[in-house]
Amino acid sequence: MKKKFKTVDEYILTFPKEVQEKLGKIRETVKKAAPDSEEVISYQIPAFRQNGILLWFDAFNNHIGLFPTSKAIQKFSKDLSPFKTTKGTIHFPFNKKIPFGLISKITKYRLKQVTKRKIT
Repeated sequence: MKKKFKTVDEYILTFPKEVQEKLGKIRETVKKAAPDSEEVISYQIPAFRQNGILLWFDAFNNHIGLFPTSKAIQKFSKDLSPFKTTKGTIHFPFNKKIPFGLISKITKYRLKQVTKRKIT
């Protein structure tokens, strides 16, 4: 049975040191872009929530997955062209530089989406 994580720290600590560092930097980037958001475990992976889930992130064998919803991926498709994407996921391979500035922009875009949804 897969371990049930209670905190983001607990989740991150299950990975090798170099992956922990990348996950930690993504975590810091999102928190800086959405300082009032709350870290949660959702679907057994880390997520940030503020008026709804902003995004999730997860580590795999060869990449880190960022799950910011399909609309965010469509909005930033040109910027994301160097990376593999699916309808709802961005793959950041371990052997490529992670675009933290772009992650910040995506987070701010998602924050606007969930804030607008909450108001209307």
